[in-house]
Amino acid sequence: MEILIEDPITTCLSPSVYDMICKLGFEARENCHISSIVTQNGEVCWTTITDCVVYTESAQGLDYGGSVRLLGPVCQAVHLHLSSLTKGQFETRYSPGLQWTGVPELFPEMFDALGSLQSLAISLSLMKLTSCLERALADVYLLIGKECPFLLRDLIASEELAQVFGQSVMDVLKVFVGSPCGLNLRNVLWHGFAAPQEIPPKYCSMMILLTAGLGQLLKGYLQQTKFTLAHRPFITLTSLEDLIVFPDVTYEVLSVLEEVMKKSTFILKIMLPYWEVALINFKSNRFADCAILLLVQLETGLRKVFATVNKCPKRLLTAESTALYTTFDEILAKHLNDGKINQLPLFLGEPAMEFLWDFLNHQEGPRLRDRLSHGEISLPEFPKEAANQLLAFSFVLLLRFIDEDLLSVFKEKAAVRALVSVAEAYGARCHPVSQLKKQVLSCERSIGVWPLLPLPEGSEREAQRSEGNSEINACRSLITEIVAELCHHVPETHRVPHDSEHLPPEKWPQLLRELCSIPVRTLFCPRAVLEVLAVLRKIGAHCRRVCGQVAACAELRRRQWEDRSLRSRQRRNYLRLVHSIKLLSPMLYLILLLIALELVNIHVVLGKNTSEYQQYLRFLKSILQYTENLAAYTSQDKNKWDEAVNLTQAALLKIWTFSEKKQMLIHLAKKSASKVV
Repeated sequence: MEILIEDPITTCLSPSVYDMICKLGFEARENCHISSIVTQNGEVCWTTITDCVVYTESAQGLDYGGSVRLLGPVCQAVHLHLSSLTKGQFETRYSPGLQWTGVPELFPEMFDALGSLQSLAISLSLMKLTSCLERALADVYLLIGKECPFLLRDLIASEELAQVFGQSVMDVLKVFVGSPCGLNLRNVLWHGFAAPQEIPPKYCSMMILLTAGLGQLLKGYLQQTKFTLAHRPFITLTSLEDLIVFPDVTYEVLSVLEEVMKKSTFILKIMLPYWEVALINFKSNRFADCAILLLVQLETGLRKVFATVNKCPKRLLTAESTALYTTFDEILAKHLNDGKINQLPLFLGEPAMEFLWDFLNHQEGPRLRDRLSHGEISLPEFPKEAANQLLAFSFVLLLRFIDEDLLSVFKEKAAVRALVSVAEAYGARCHPVSQLKKQVLSCERSIGVWPLLPLPEGSEREAQRSEGNSEINACRSLITEIVAELCHHVPETHRVPHDSEHLPPEKWPQLLRELCSIPVRTLFCPRAVLEVLAVLRKIGAHCRRVCGQVAACAELRRRQWEDRSLRSRQRRNYLRLVHSIKLLSPMLYLILLLIALELVNIHVVLGKNTSEYQQYLRFLKSILQYTENLAAYTSQDKNKWDEAVNLTQAALLKIWTFSEKKQMLIHLAKKSASKVV
C-alpha cells in the first residue's frame, strides 16, 4: 500500500493554458449574429470564421491568443444556436454534412450532451469528436496523399488537406485542435489534463459545426474532382482472450470500488467525476465510454505518482508549447528525458508495469489508448472484456493508495482478494518474449499431429524401400546427439526425467513446455535482446508455416492416393513426403528446442562483444535462411521433398559446428554461472 500526499490541486492546466482555454475566448463582448455564421439550411459561412484567425506580423505563423479572442463570440453564437434547436432540427440541418465522418450516429449523442449541460458529458463528447474527426481527416488525406501522418497536428498542417479544404480553414482547425499553442482541445482532454468544468461547452458546439462545415467543403471537392471518399475499416481487437486474466467485475466489486474511489489518493479530487461516470457507463454497457474515461484518468493518476516519486511536481501540469507534456510515453519509460532512472516503474512493480505495457504500448497488444484516441476502433463494438480488464486493474491500483486499516476491511471480501491476487501475479502477454513462447508451443502442437496423420495402406512400405534412408538415419542420429548436448543446458529444475541415456523423442514436447514455462525478464529489454528475439520469431514463424504445409499436403495426397487420382510422378512425390516427415519432425523439434533454450538465456547476449554478437546473429540468420527455404520447398506448389532433406543435412552440420564452438547463449550462460561459483 502506498499513500500519496493529499492534493490541494485545483487544476492540472498551467496558467497560460488555463487562460487560453478558460479566459481568452470570453474577453471579447461583442455579439455575433448566427446568420453571418450559418444559413437557415445549415450551410457554414466559412469567411466569417476564417476572418477571425489572426496572423503574426511576419505572416509566418498564427497569433493563437488573438485568434481565440476573436473566435470567442463566434463560438458563443454557435453554442446558443445549437442549444435553440430540437434534435430533429439539428439532424435535418447538419446530418448531411456529418456523413463524411463515417460515424454520423455519434453526433446526435453529442447534441444530447450539449443539451444536458453536464460538463463531463460534453468533455467526453469532445474526446470522441476529435478522435472520429482525426480518422475522417486521414481518410480525406489518403485521397491524394500516401503515408498518412500519425499525429493530428501533423495531419492538420499537411499540404494535402489544405488542397482539399483550403489553408484558411485548416488554420481554424489549428487554433482548436492542431497546435499546443492554441486551445489544443484534443490533447488537453485525451491526456487527462482538463477537469470536466474547465472545457467551455461552446467549444464543443463549435467543433460540431466545424465538422459539418468540413463535410460541406468536401462535398464540393469530391464533385469537382470526381473522387470517392473511402473509409478505412475499423481495427478489430484480436487475441483479447490472451489478455483476459481478471475475472468479471461483479456488482459487489463495483460497490467496493465506489467507496475506494472516494478514499484513494491516486485520484485527484477535481477528476473524481470522470471515475464516477466511468462506472456508470460500465453498468450501462457503454464499454467504450468507460474505457476512454478510465484510460484518461489512469494517465492523470500515474502522472501524479510520476511527479511525486521523481520529485518533479511541475510535471503534473500541462506543459507550455515549448516543452513536452508528461504523457504515458514518458511515465512508463525506463529513463526520464534528462537520462535519469524513472522511479515510477520501481514504485509500481513489474506486474503493474507489464499490464500497462501490454494494454497500451506493445505493438502486438491492443494499444487501447492509441486506437481509441485516433478513432481506429468502432465505439459501439468495443468489447466488454477489454473494459472489464481495465476496470479490474484500475481497482487494484486504487487500493494501493488507501489507508492500511481501510484496505484490510476491503480485503475481507473474497472477490477483492481474487483481483489483487491476479494483479500481483500478472506477467507480460504481448511482449515479443511472450509471443515467441506462443509460437513455439503452437508449432509443437502442430508437429505432434504429424504421427497421427493416417497413411494409406502400402504407402509406408513403399517409402521404406525408396532411396535415401541412410542419409535420413544419419541425420536423425546427429539430431539425437545435438539434442543430448542441448539437454545438458536445461535448468535442473525443469529437466524431464527419463531412463535412457538420451532424452527419447516422445519426451521432447514435454521438455519444450517446461522451457516455455520458465519466466524471462521482459520489461525494458535492451536493443540487442530485441534484435535476437526478432530473428528467433521469424524462425518460429517459418517453422509454423512448414508444420501447416506438411500436414495439409499429407492430408491432400493421402486422399488422392486412396482415390487413385495420383499420377505416377505425384505418387513418387507423395512417397518422398512420407519419407521426409521422419526427418523433418525431429529437425523442427530440434530448432524449437534451440529457440526455447536460447530464449531462457536471452539476456546473456549482452555479455557478447561486438564481434561475437555479429557471429551469433549470422548463425541465427543461417537457421532463418534454412527455415525460409524449407517453407518454400514444402509448399504445395513446390513439393521438393528430396531437396528439403538435403537442405536439412546442411543446416544440421551448421548447427553442430556452431554448437562445437560453444558460442550459443546457453554456453555463455554456463560460463557466467561458472565464474560466479
